Amino acid sequence: MAKRIMTADDSTSVRQMVSFTLKQSGYEVVEAADGRAALTAIAASPVDMLITDLNMPGLDGIELIREVRKDPRCRFIPIIMLTTESQGAKKQEGKSAGATGWIVKPFKPEQLLAVVKKVLG
Repeated sequence: MAKRIMTADDSTSVRQMVSFTLKQSGYEVVEAADGRAALTAIAASPVDMLITDLNMPGLDGIELIREVRKDPRCRFIPIIMLTTESQGAKKQEGKSAGATGWIVKPFKPEQLLAVVKKVLG
């Protein structure tokens, strides 16, 4: 069965690019336009991995990670931050919240796939 990956980003074009890239490699993709929608979708049906933007309205990526990590079913899923932010302090905040990795936008599809394959095994 295909691994389910959630992509949470308020940018439609980024969600579409991530989704297209992952689907081409055989992954099932669930999209969310913001952190709250992602949290609701994950609570209803857990995923194998989460790829989230940092800056989103309502519930940002760091808050989303903290909330997802509270769910025992999601305690150990890989979570990748996909964001334009690259400051060390933000990366450390993400890691402290429970992020597994960090990819800076703009990204190359093959870079995203390499990270996904590495963390999903």
